[in-house]
Amino acid sequence: MRPGVAAARGSTGEERAALTSVAAGDRYRAGEQETAEGGTRPADAPRLWHVTLSVSGEEAPLKEVRRALEQLAHDHPFLLTSRYAPDHAEIRYWEEARDLHDAAAVALRLWGEHRQTAGLPPWEIVGLEVIDRQTYHQRIAEGYGPAPATPVGVHPF
Repeated sequence: MRPGVAAARGSTGEERAALTSVAAGDRYRAGEQETAEGGTRPADAPRLWHVTLSVSGEEAPLKEVRRALEQLAHDHPFLLTSRYAPDHAEIRYWEEARDLHDAAAVALRLWGEHRQTAGLPPWEIVGLEVIDRQTYHQRIAEGYGPAPATPVGVHPF
């Protein structure tokens, strides 16, 4: 007999009914999630997230902003597009992460962690959008959302 079994019995000495399993429904598979394509993938497998990070602050020389964003793109090779003005910038890129929370956490650290090494202005994050790959492509197909009108690279607004 396993330790603790006697304590699980009722005070009258009768044993409790044995525990039984309940079969999972058709939509549930332990440790898997359904994909948009109808297949499954491990629940903790990384996914692609489209990130748009907006920053702003006091005006900085345009040449310095451009050079800093180019350095950021060099340091963080996943950056797709950066648009900038003397007092604000927008960065778009793909992030691979387990879930939205992880992708957002990485995005919120990006500007601060690279501020010194890339020479970024001391601006604050004023906006963040994180959407999954399916939503991004759906928006593009419907003609709205973060259209890929700006070529990859660092560009003025």
